Order: sequence, then C-alpha cells, then structure tokens
Amino acid sequence: MAEITAKMVSDLRNATGLGMMECKKALVESEGDLAKAEEILRIKSGAKASKMAGRVAAEGIIGSFVAGGVGALVEVNCETDFVAKDPTFIALVTAAAQAVVEANPADVEALSAVVIDGQSVEDIRKAAIAKLGENMTIRRFVRYETDGAIATYLHGAKIGVIVDFKGDEQIGKDVAMHVAASKPICVSKAEVSADTLEQERKIYTAQAAESGKPADIVAKMVEGRVNKFLAEVTLLGQQFVKNPDITVEKLLAEKGASVKAFAMFVVGEGIEKKVVDYAAEVAAAAKL
Repeated sequence: MAEITAKMVSDLRNATGLGMMECKKALVESEGDLAKAEEILRIKSGAKASKMAGRVAAEGIIGSFVAGGVGALVEVNCETDFVAKDPTFIALVTAAAQAVVEANPADVEALSAVVIDGQSVEDIRKAAIAKLGENMTIRRFVRYETDGAIATYLHGAKIGVIVDFKGDEQIGKDVAMHVAASKPICVSKAEVSADTLEQERKIYTAQAAESGKPADIVAKMVEGRVNKFLAEVTLLGQQFVKNPDITVEKLLAEKGASVKAFAMFVVGEGIEKKVVDYAAEVAAAAKL
C-alpha cells in the first residue's frame, strides 16, 4: 500500500474541490494513484474534470505581436513576479514574439537564433539575465498566418489568447476575451479527441449505472451528459460570456463571422514550482 501523504490529499482536493476525507479515501482506494483517485471521485460525486492543468506554477508573462495576417503568442518565464514586471524583461518578451511573426522559427531553439534589430533573441535574453540577475527561459510560442484576421487578448499578461477568425475587429476581440474567461479546449465538437470522449463516456456510464435505472434510460442519460460536456468544452457550444442567452456559435452566425482556430497560454501552466521550506533551511543551518 502506497503511503498517502498530506500533499497528495491537498493536490487532489485542489483538483476536485472536494473534502479532505473524501480525497483521502479515494487515494487509499486507488493506492496513491492521483489520476485514478480523481476518476473515482468523479464517478462517486459527479465532480467536473480536473482543474490542475490550469494551475499557475511559475512566473513570467505572455507576449503577443501581430503584423497583418500573422500573429504570435509567446510565453517567457523568470524566477519572480517582480522581474516579470521589469521593462527589460517585457522588452525580451516583445522581441521574442516579433521574431516568431517575422521569421517563423520551427521551435524555441530556432527562435533563439533569430536576429531582431541587430541582436539575436538569445543575446537579448542573456543581456536581460545579466542586468536583472534572474534566469529567464523562452518556454513556448504559437504562430498563426491567415487570409482572415488575427485577434489577441492579454489578461494581466498572465493569460494570453490568439484567434484566427473572419469578421470585424470587435467580434475578434470579443471571442478572444471569451476564450480567456471560459477556457474552451477547441473550436467545435468535431475537434474533441476520441480518447477524451471515451474517458468522459466511461465516467458518465459509471455514474448513471449507480442510479439503478433501466439500461435504455442509462444510455439516454449518458448521451445527455456527453452532449452537455461537448457544449461546455467547445467554443461554439459555450454560452457567450458577455451575453449568456446566446451561444458563441449563434453570436458568430448573427455577425456573419467564423473562427478557424485559437490558442490560449497561461503563465506557468503545468510547471511545478519548487516549494522552499525556509523553516527547515534555517534549522539545518543552525546545526552547522
């Protein structure tokens, strides 16, 4: 039997929003497997999908750059929020985003070699590190080139959205802001992966089976839940954040607009930040 630590319970609680004892029991049942424990809780309680993927675990900012029908988002990380607000760091992020648009690099390594105003992005990064005294890394970027239009939205520089769309400028801004607020995973239900649908169907089937209802009713319940899930996670199926009486799909139809693709970055998403136990460090130092 795997040891169930307080941190494991806390992580599961943060992911599901459920009580500590429920989380501990699920971890015991799953023998310490966090993903399996979350699935157990979802089946038993009807909890929604994990919120872990959206947890911010590192500092830095999202930058954007648009030139005509080409746009980019880039995430650059640093060690502290203080440095993330420094003009030198912000200039590095802007240069990186501009380089993505102008040079269309294949990856982060290629981006580092792109020259902007006589300096490579890597030289700009090293100069910023030397000036500010913190490590800085260009983590990721996305680039769209379109015959339509590009819209971007930055929420406090911690959340960034880019949208490839057709329509007027305002609809692009509205959709980008909606994505930042509602966090869809794709444009339409046709883009939801088969694996994701299979996993959700499995959980809904287990939940519905516990109702004790006949098989045909259970099947209808499962389909209803699957359709609700698709509406919740797809851009077109979601209720428009500025007017919940209509879906984004209806909004776009009314405006004669369409969305081809979008991407969203959250600073530090998926990165585990090192937790420093200062009390333990002081205690250890006192023994020297």
